[in-house]
Amino acid sequence: MPDAYALKVRSLLPAKALAIAAYGESVATYRYRTLSAKTSSPSIRDEFIKMAAEEQGHHAAMQQLIDEHFPGDFVLTPEDKALIIVGPRLLDAHDDAALAKLMPLIIESERLTGSFYHAVHDSIPRDDLKSFFKEMAAECFDHAERLLQLHMVP
Repeated sequence: MPDAYALKVRSLLPAKALAIAAYGESVATYRYRTLSAKTSSPSIRDEFIKMAAEEQGHHAAMQQLIDEHFPGDFVLTPEDKALIIVGPRLLDAHDDAALAKLMPLIIESERLTGSFYHAVHDSIPRDDLKSFFKEMAAECFDHAERLLQLHMVP
């Protein structure tokens, strides 16, 4: 039986789901760029840079789908945004210690985003969007695992 979160996400119209997804990808891009600039570890910086580029590509793909299939402006409420992002949009990652404290929040955001995409995948009627959201869910869960490994690195 789906939980309340999955039911809420599944009730979204495809246009609204895409708008929320595009917002989430733009926040993820911003966060990874910010985090890459704040870490002293070259390997972690490189991973954040890669993730920022991936998220930017995802945002561009979401925006293209919106422009092609659902043109118009979307206003997202704080409740809409909370469906895909954990914590504040802006992060205080001024040094490695602050970054370490933020990592659980970033990991949880990736997991939440993966859950969002998974729930949308289950409910969306369009096959082209269904496969897209399935891929996006898998990528988010992969990002969460990659971040978990980074978080364990001293």
